[in-house]
Amino acid sequence: MVKRTLEELKPYDAPGHFKMTAMRIHGKEETGAEKFWVGLSTFLPGGGAEYAYEDNPLEKFYYVLEGEITVTDKAGKEYVVHAGESISFAPYEGRSLINNTNRPAVMLVVINYPD
Repeated sequence: MVKRTLEELKPYDAPGHFKMTAMRIHGKEETGAEKFWVGLSTFLPGGGAEYAYEDNPLEKFYYVLEGEITVTDKAGKEYVVHAGESISFAPYEGRSLINNTNRPAVMLVVINYPD
């Protein structure tokens, strides 16, 4: 059993992301988790992530804790995910993210490790 506090988390650079802070809560290095990792992402107004192409074999799950984030798929369809809502992505499913509001958006991120 491993307990973690917000004060213990360390920011890291998430490639392709901008105007945001990413912190890993649980993962191989942090707690020895072997199947998935959990992170906390905070997007400032105008912050987001560039389109991530379909070459990523990992499943992803985002749960918005505060604010809202707009997710855009390959076809250009937008999904606005509000606090208390989630969105998930199958392996090889691309997406971009943007916080179109004037308030920070905080999101819990769960991603599996590749086999």
